[in-house]
Amino acid sequence: MSARIVDTFAALVQVDSESYAEGPFLEYVKGRLLALGLTIEEDDSKSSTGLGSNNLIARLAGDSSIEPLFLSAHIDTVAPGKGIVPVVRDGVIYSQGETILAADDKAGIAIMIEVIERLSETRVRHGPIELVLTPGEEVGLLGAKALDLSSLQAKHGLILDNGGPVGGIILSSPSMFSLTIDIHGKAAHAGLEPEKGISALVIAAEAISQMRLGRINSETTANIGKISGGTGSNVVMEHVTLIGEARSLNHDACVEQVEHMVETFERAAKNHGGTVDIERKQMIRSYRFPEDEPFVRQVADALQLEAFPVRYEHSGGGSDANVFNEYGKVGLNVSIGYKAIHTVDEAIPIEELENSVRFVLRLIETMESFRP
Repeated sequence: MSARIVDTFAALVQVDSESYAEGPFLEYVKGRLLALGLTIEEDDSKSSTGLGSNNLIARLAGDSSIEPLFLSAHIDTVAPGKGIVPVVRDGVIYSQGETILAADDKAGIAIMIEVIERLSETRVRHGPIELVLTPGEEVGLLGAKALDLSSLQAKHGLILDNGGPVGGIILSSPSMFSLTIDIHGKAAHAGLEPEKGISALVIAAEAISQMRLGRINSETTANIGKISGGTGSNVVMEHVTLIGEARSLNHDACVEQVEHMVETFERAAKNHGGTVDIERKQMIRSYRFPEDEPFVRQVADALQLEAFPVRYEHSGGGSDANVFNEYGKVGLNVSIGYKAIHTVDEAIPIEELENSVRFVLRLIETMESFRP
């Protein structure tokens, strides 16, 4: 069956779907899912998100006595993602080298389609299955955040959106806040009367010198990543804008780090007679699962039944899993085999596509025994 999933994956990546332009791709996938006999539910979220498509939930009916399961993947890609041409070399799928491959996350969608194909062919007993396709993941999880998760029957599921060989289960992912800091001083001629000015840059420098940044501890990081301002070398800098972030696997620690950064900027501004405006925004909220959480055990058992070594991982970034878990679902982001994502070197071994299908099918088969 590996030839079919390779054909499916190749067809998917050749339909462009960079973030904010996902519409034609969603229509293509919708047609494929309808042809497989699934029922489709599409929301109207693009009217509020500004993305190129809505969210889509496709449902495969099953035995209602078996716990339902959802499978999720995102439909958007990063750039350069237009005109992708997949090529196979030594059992690995690459792009021709001028674009990404879009295995992140069209490999997840190809796996979903192949799983449904094989369930139809084998008639394995299974519970209800829901496929969730979201746009705008790469630009802030926008589709998932706009999705009404109460419309999902399943409380447990997989997000097919992590790199590395099949067997990886992400147990935790951080909270993340973005900060935009606008510091206001006072302009003056830097050569004739600098003492009449208030340098926004000096305020920023003092604050940063007193701030906890970088690796704070094993769970928390913080960074100032961008700075802009000034009009000329002969003008005391009146205004500077900085953009930063804080992340932590511990949500309270993340909030505390943000407060520390805000207070440090405010104190430095006061010391020099300037002012500061700070916009803070929560981008994602952390989650953490123990290894003995029931669904984690169920997923690990399914991997082991297929002889895949289980790896418990902790992520420094976010995915749609953060949204599912924040709003009461138990969503595990699992490895599906891709590597070097967001680069023109992105690739996925055909064997990993096949391994992912085997694993997901095994999980579906074992859900009959799942007791949350």
